[in-house]
Amino acid sequence: PATRAAGMALVGIAFSVGFVIGPIIGALFARWAFSQSETNWFVFPASFALFLAITDIIFVILCFKETLPKEQRAESVAESLSHAANYVNVISLFNFSAVKNLKEDGRNDLKRLGLIYFVYLFIYSGLEFTLTFVTHHHFGFTPMKQGIMFFWIGLTMAFLQGGWVRKVQYERVKSVATLGLMLIIPSYLCVACATFESLLYIGVFLFAVSTAMVVPCMTTMASNYGGKEQKGTVMGVYRSLGALARALGPILASVAYWSLGSYITYTVGALALLWPWLALRAIKIKQT
Repeated sequence: PATRAAGMALVGIAFSVGFVIGPIIGALFARWAFSQSETNWFVFPASFALFLAITDIIFVILCFKETLPKEQRAESVAESLSHAANYVNVISLFNFSAVKNLKEDGRNDLKRLGLIYFVYLFIYSGLEFTLTFVTHHHFGFTPMKQGIMFFWIGLTMAFLQGGWVRKVQYERVKSVATLGLMLIIPSYLCVACATFESLLYIGVFLFAVSTAMVVPCMTTMASNYGGKEQKGTVMGVYRSLGALARALGPILASVAYWSLGSYITYTVGALALLWPWLALRAIKIKQT
């Protein structure tokens, strides 16, 4: 448990490095593809992304070994699918039904933490998704300039996670996550009110700092629940809640952006993020 925050930060660093490289590659690829075909230019970067996804799957299959002993694996596909239902059923996800042998107090704390994480990522991912709309329509950013912006976001995240967050002791992960949740509020308010690029960059910088802090630290908090045999289940459900939030958030935020405009969307989103901040402050961290 003492080194778990460092492990989660390393995962965050990998994400940040992708955030650095990915947008630049995407911008370069989009520029090249658009010069090749003005009508179906998007096919080229999409095909490249598909190739990377398939390569990633092949790499995982060939280079990673199954850690679950054979005697503990499901005896049939039907049994395996029945267990998988706990990861796609929304009610089961929020109740952490797949996690067994967990005391009621621990389950309630985990459920609250999961709800906070979901609400945070739901709002965060939605506003993050529409950030490219804001920069293009209000400031005339080209794909290359957007790529450079995300490059600096990723670089800031990687620097913070590699230099500071990974060294945070478990006793301080809640305070760091709470600080990150607090910073995301003025971040989005800056974007909402930005009429010149300097204010936008201040908001984007706070956004990067907050992102580097919240997800690794909240994930570390969740990973401390359950016994050794339940860690994978706890993190699987927790990550599933995050995936659900990332799937739904951009849809609602995009509808709000094109219906209400960026000012209302980002202002309401920023104010709504007050709840995760206040709720996380009220949670007592599970002792190791």
